[in-house]
Amino acid sequence: MIKARPLPAGAVVIEASPAERDALAARFGLGAVESLRAEVTLDQKPRAIRATGRLRAAIMQPCAISGEDFPVAIDEAVDLRFVEENQRSATPDEELELELEADDCDEIEFSGDMFDLGEAVAQTLGLAIDPYAEGPNADAARFAAGIVQEDEMLGPLADLLAGLKKS
Repeated sequence: MIKARPLPAGAVVIEASPAERDALAARFGLGAVESLRAEVTLDQKPRAIRATGRLRAAIMQPCAISGEDFPVAIDEAVDLRFVEENQRSATPDEELELELEADDCDEIEFSGDMFDLGEAVAQTLGLAIDPYAEGPNADAARFAAGIVQEDEMLGPLADLLAGLKKS
């Protein structure tokens, strides 16, 4: 939790404890969250608090094909706006038509004199996880399950795909 006034000077560092990493792994269906660190700078803007920085994490993610855990490194930009609840007053015209700008998509409302930067970082991690990520044994699992036949894995297309995987 971060106090909205005055904002901390410099970068705020959020580093998940082992218990927090275990809770995040369970929450997002991961084998493990081995590390999670975010460095975020907070700037007071006229109608919001802007949070920018980077999130870095090392996770063990289940393969979408085989279910086996494999290591994934996450390096994600953090760009959020925290807006006090009820700060925007809607006019009748705004109620009928709502236009979103790019900044509005990552807007988080808060009430009181504090906001939860840790939860925002956790949600950023959740959004950065690729739900269809394939581990190194995905092709072998497809073959073992009969999804792909051996002759389908050979030939010019397979050679082309193998070349693309290496690059």
